[in-house]
Amino acid sequence: MTPDDFRRHGYALIDWLASYMERVGDLPVQSRLAPGEIRDMLPDHAPEDPEDFEEIAADLDRIVVPGLTNWVSPGWFAFFPAATSGPGILGELVSAGLGQQGMLWATSPVCTELENVMADWMADLLGLPARWKTTDQGGGVMQQTASDAVHTALVVAREEAGRCGAAADRCVAYTSSQAHSSVEKGARVAGYRHVRLIDVDDAYAMRIDALQEAVRKDRAAGLEPAFACSAVGTTGTTAVDPVRAVGELSRQAGMWHHVDAAYAGNAMLCPEFRHHQDGLELADSYTVNPYKWTPMTFDGSLFYVADRRPLIRTLSILPEYLRNTSSESGQVIDYRDWHVALGRRFRSLKLWFVLRYYGAAALRSRIRDSVAWARAFADRLDEDPRFELVAPVPFALVCFRHRAGNRATESLGEAVNRSGHSFLTPSRMGETAFLRVSIGQMNTREEHVERLWRLVGKEAAPLL
Repeated sequence: MTPDDFRRHGYALIDWLASYMERVGDLPVQSRLAPGEIRDMLPDHAPEDPEDFEEIAADLDRIVVPGLTNWVSPGWFAFFPAATSGPGILGELVSAGLGQQGMLWATSPVCTELENVMADWMADLLGLPARWKTTDQGGGVMQQTASDAVHTALVVAREEAGRCGAAADRCVAYTSSQAHSSVEKGARVAGYRHVRLIDVDDAYAMRIDALQEAVRKDRAAGLEPAFACSAVGTTGTTAVDPVRAVGELSRQAGMWHHVDAAYAGNAMLCPEFRHHQDGLELADSYTVNPYKWTPMTFDGSLFYVADRRPLIRTLSILPEYLRNTSSESGQVIDYRDWHVALGRRFRSLKLWFVLRYYGAAALRSRIRDSVAWARAFADRLDEDPRFELVAPVPFALVCFRHRAGNRATESLGEAVNRSGHSFLTPSRMGETAFLRVSIGQMNTREEHVERLWRLVGKEAAPLL
């Protein structure tokens, strides 16, 4: 494709994307296709001869759009958001076009240093400890998702325990029973034989007494407590674990303390929410996903460490073909040593675009609006005798159920999702079924939350 052809087709695709953004609110949030329908639209084999780009682009409307789950719909209230925005998309476009491979400072100085600065900007905006910045003894790196971040933390914790004489098969990882599944999966991948899911209190936060008892029992059994993860905003209900208490216990027990704030960490842009993560100075690592509640496009998880030396000590392997004078000078950061992968994308470019285009004040305003709409939605549920809240609402996730029971709750969720206007996710806590309403998609406005409320009320009526 020549530069002139690229320019022509690129302009056409930007127009197509802009049109999609304009009409996404009129599309059903979930695809209406049955399993296998998309495959049936595609040929069995790759083409031998080139096709016109216009034909390729036409298949976006014919094949791709009907098969989309429209995560950018204003009616998106499921899971947590995976945001997108014009500046974020354009940042991704430029990143792809520049074709940078940022494994070393030498392979892309700007990829490395812009990421250094973006991590530090975000550390300041989120009120993180000063020593977590790249200008101090810690630092931040953009990984793919929080799953990659927790896996990295688990590997470092295992290796640090090993340096103290603990065999890998005796290492134990602890996390809340409500923690994201990536903690348990990451522990498996990292080779932990022992993972303890700690009981929670009535607000679904980890019980520190239960953690203390689990650590005591494992020590008595000859095992080595190596890793503890506390959550600031669990996936199920956005419960907040006692970060300071877990940090203090981790220090006493010699464990690595990781804080998973993948979603709710974004709320720390607003100082009034920072009490939820009191005790961060006792944490060894921390992760937040800007794409879950800011206009930065998926993917990109910020992973911070209080001290980068254990991280680099664990993950640095230097073959001859990667040696270079810049790295050996000790004056640069080589991000290949900060995660499992060698190759890495120019992710920081889209964050740079977003922060400069919107400004921090607009991001704070968006967080506050989402929380206000969520709390207003929760108040209406609380006042309606048909519904009950099943968890507190510290951020912008509302968890509720129909008082008629589990079947009525599940039927209500199915009816709302069937409407095509809104999409929310069902969940369970023990034997209790409930529905999650996650407010924060970048295209969602108060009117869309109001429409969801009317839909919930309408579909709940026949279930009494």
